[in-house]
Amino acid sequence: MVYTRLKCESVTGNCLVLCNRLNVSRAVHPKKLKLKKNKKEKELEVIQLSIERAAPDVLGSSSRSALSLNIPANSVPLHEGFSTPPNIRTYSVFLKQSPPVFKMRDIQLLVLILSGLVGAQQQALMDYLERRLLAIEDRISLWHEQTSRYASELREFKQQMVAQLEGLDKSKEALQSELDTVGTRVDRVEREMDYLETQNEVQPCVDVDDKLVEQQVTVVKERNKAKYAKLTDCSDMISSIKGMKILKRVGGAKGMWTKDMGRGTGKVYILNGTEDNTVYEFGTVREFTSSQGTSAATSIQLPSSWGGMGHAIYNNQLYYLKKGEEMKLMKFDLQKNIVTDSAVFPAKNHLPVYSLNPETFIDLAVDEEGLWAIYATQENERYISLTKIDSKTLDIEQMWDTPCVRENAEAAFVICGTVYVVYNSKLPSRSRIQCVFDVSDMVTNDDAPHVHFPKRYGTHASIKYSPVEQLLYAWDDGYQILYKLQMKKKLEV
Repeated sequence: MVYTRLKCESVTGNCLVLCNRLNVSRAVHPKKLKLKKNKKEKELEVIQLSIERAAPDVLGSSSRSALSLNIPANSVPLHEGFSTPPNIRTYSVFLKQSPPVFKMRDIQLLVLILSGLVGAQQQALMDYLERRLLAIEDRISLWHEQTSRYASELREFKQQMVAQLEGLDKSKEALQSELDTVGTRVDRVEREMDYLETQNEVQPCVDVDDKLVEQQVTVVKERNKAKYAKLTDCSDMISSIKGMKILKRVGGAKGMWTKDMGRGTGKVYILNGTEDNTVYEFGTVREFTSSQGTSAATSIQLPSSWGGMGHAIYNNQLYYLKKGEEMKLMKFDLQKNIVTDSAVFPAKNHLPVYSLNPETFIDLAVDEEGLWAIYATQENERYISLTKIDSKTLDIEQMWDTPCVRENAEAAFVICGTVYVVYNSKLPSRSRIQCVFDVSDMVTNDDAPHVHFPKRYGTHASIKYSPVEQLLYAWDDGYQILYKLQMKKKLEV
């Protein structure tokens, strides 16, 4: 009997599929199929296929022949889940046969085997591609489903947001209406408080340590009262704040603006900041309010920088404190642009006169009787002191210790020999006149009415009184403000 023996050798299991596919050939005896692993081939995978055919001849001998064929291993995947490596498999077919007469038949068998091999590989490739396409179709279907769901959720979210925004708009309108109503009520309450404060007097801010200090202050008052001779018969005092006007905003948070308090020239002067040497002069108040900043002003250069905000302009002379260690008063002629006089202030160990404006050590003031200086020293550190100065010679005429404390004070001014100290709080609120001191003893704290300023932006950096117009020139956070005063006679108190 003539038979064919198929021998398959491979390092992978892929050859088994190939061999199984070749078993369908009639020329292969199924019992002769063997599969073993070629241990020598590790880097290069080799499938060795051996086919033996034998038939005894008349002499009892047989002949053998062999044929080998190399096929790329990465041409097709042989079964599902197999990733073809990039190397080459070698398929070797060995034909063992008896006489040469069988050579043509063996070649036909070899062609049949190779045809089956290629067909099996093509079929495996088609199956693999079909599975991959099905997987891609499933993923595309899932993506379409998820996209549709996300789009639907986004539309629902958009509708919800639109509804919420409409509700917020309605709530905003209602809240705005309520705020307007509350603002109107607050304004009404502030006007009523202003009226009540002018009608009801408040206890003055006077702090006396003990009876001995009170007796000493009384003795000093009596002595000073005997020495001081009034220059005028002025007897006016403040009754209330009649009105206010905000002109504009020029400069920084702190500064001073004023007119010539001794002459009715109408010129306006701006001294911006707590230290500088440039004075801006405007011809009139209208020119000042209509100008852009200080571009239309005349610049006057001082020979030295000033310190603080306690300057004064009186009879065409600028009086200011020179910046430095010494408390030196300077007198500068605004027409000739020269220093006409200077003097060192006699008091020693100076302190800031106002706790809310610590840059000011001496505050110069002008009233109907001339030039005054408001200051503080360590000898009487809790209280404010007052001095009358000769405006022509800068000589000290007389000095007083007032009962007005420095704490929470922001500014002060003098009217008819009476100093009015303006107080506030560290958190800016409504400024108020809470302490007065009259050098002629015609007005006391117990009798003087307490005046509140309308609430504005912060605390006053400086307040200057004009005896010609009976106006207060105030600097509040860079705003230039005018306060119109309601006056009455001291004897009416």
